[in-house]
Amino acid sequence: MSGERLQLYVDGARLAYGLAASADVTLPLLAELCDAFYIGGTKCGALAGEALVIPRPERVPAHLVNRIKQHGALVAKGRLLGVQFDALFTDGLYLRLGEHALAMAATLHDALVDNGLQLFIDSPTNQQFVVPDNAQRDQLAKMVRFSVWGKYDDTHTVIRLATSWATTAEDVAALDAELRRL
Repeated sequence: MSGERLQLYVDGARLAYGLAASADVTLPLLAELCDAFYIGGTKCGALAGEALVIPRPERVPAHLVNRIKQHGALVAKGRLLGVQFDALFTDGLYLRLGEHALAMAATLHDALVDNGLQLFIDSPTNQQFVVPDNAQRDQLAKMVRFSVWGKYDDTHTVIRLATSWATTAEDVAALDAELRRL
């Protein structure tokens, strides 16, 4: 075991939202600390794909590209995917999309609290976790898509609502109006 080091990989599916939520985490810091991380594209409006970043090529596992191909994860015409990332990283668009999602999440947070829904945690990200009673949960399911996070108790459920680059102020206002009718 001596001489071995633990490798760090970061799943970056929601990286734009995480970067926008934290002044302490930056792409250069990830490159410094990680052996590999990926930059999610689809949750930021890209048609498909993630960009795998390996900051120190000397640490690339042997035959990595072959392994990726064998598992069907390497697109033959990858340049088409790369064009999306070029656009996302032009003029700070990637971070602005993350910031937009967080602004919409803050507005959503306020609407949830103003309408009497209990927060499960106070999340600084684009994901808001609330604890509606089961009747409220069933009514919410008719209005909006959400993930069931888990059972809170016999009469309440923890649900997750997430905003994204595509969430509009009108979307949040419409949900707020529906919540007021509950």
